[in-house]
Amino acid sequence: MLIYGRNPVLEALREGQVGQVWVAKGVEAWLLKELDKLGAAYKLVPRIELDQMVRTTQHQGLVAEIEEATYSDPEAPFRLAQKRGEQVLLVVLDGITDPRNYGALIRSAFALGAHGVVSEERRSAPLSALVMKASAGTASKIPLVQVKNIARYLEQLKERNVWVYGTSGKASKTIDQLDYQRPLAIVIGSEGEGMRRLVAEHCDELAKIPLAEGAESLNAAVALGVVLYQVGLSRRAVQ
Repeated sequence: MLIYGRNPVLEALREGQVGQVWVAKGVEAWLLKELDKLGAAYKLVPRIELDQMVRTTQHQGLVAEIEEATYSDPEAPFRLAQKRGEQVLLVVLDGITDPRNYGALIRSAFALGAHGVVSEERRSAPLSALVMKASAGTASKIPLVQVKNIARYLEQLKERNVWVYGTSGKASKTIDQLDYQRPLAIVIGSEGEGMRRLVAEHCDELAKIPLAEGAESLNAAVALGVVLYQVGLSRRAVQ
């Protein structure tokens, strides 16, 4: 699998996941020094060669080959939470089909302490180089899980005493009115349509982010970041 962009490639190198690296001729000297520091086996090539390899000019002069990205088993987030000594915090994505959005959501989930990101097989962007780039390399640092049916998965979570909170601009409650001192799954719907009705019906609570009058809704990754920050703020307040 080819990944591209400086953050994803450098992060993958730090994690020891990279084989061959291709670098555009004429890149800044600091980048070559960083590659040398990380022990990268790289080859200098004309920039157009990278354009052709990844079918985009947005590679920032850096392309690398890594093993094919894979999904984790459904228990991986629970094991991670147990290892950290924390109550599980899952992010569940309903209908996120744009790879850039998927990658940005993964980045927010990782940065703000979630233990895993769950998506549905039929209604999710596949793992790809574009997802890896949008996640800034964090897609390899957090368990990514795929399930066959989100609604059924939420029911299974509730059987394990995990509370399910959904985000909706039409909700009567705001996110600061929820109880975060419990195992949680935060459901984020697509930017266009939000959560599907059946998925919303499987949530224990629905809440909205209070916005300034006249403001449009936030994009999915920003909304997730706000909610996860609220979770962290609440949990830290009682430690």
